[in-house]
Amino acid sequence: MRKKTDTTKAPKPMGLYPYTKKAGNLLFLSGVGPRAAGSGSEEANIPGLRYDKNGNYDTFDFEAQCRSVFENVQLILEEAGATWNDLVDVTVFLTDMKRDFKTYNKVYAEYFKENQPCRTTVEVGSLPSPIAIELKCIAYLK
Repeated sequence: MRKKTDTTKAPKPMGLYPYTKKAGNLLFLSGVGPRAAGSGSEEANIPGLRYDKNGNYDTFDFEAQCRSVFENVQLILEEAGATWNDLVDVTVFLTDMKRDFKTYNKVYAEYFKENQPCRTTVEVGSLPSPIAIELKCIAYLK
């Protein structure tokens, strides 16, 4: 049986897709970004990213985006009946590996100190909004 779940706590998806889909004992998470929990897709809702009066980046805090995306994944897992420790595979998309990998790896080690799922990290040319990180996850439900 395949069952989709949606969340009211994480940011709304940027398209017509569920945040999770359960197939047997596996829970698949769609791509999750760092937009503020409970928000829509507006750029103003991206932690660590502020614009000046001309619409140019004024400040950029990649660590804030990392922490926010991990917190969003936790919220989505909880609403689907899973926990952080149920994660078995994480694919991470970064828009600038050279600039951000060291920070990402440091924050990742904090969040995944106990549970260490398989991990793949790739650089992509862009993501659907001006975010710098997105996670695609799979959890195993007991």
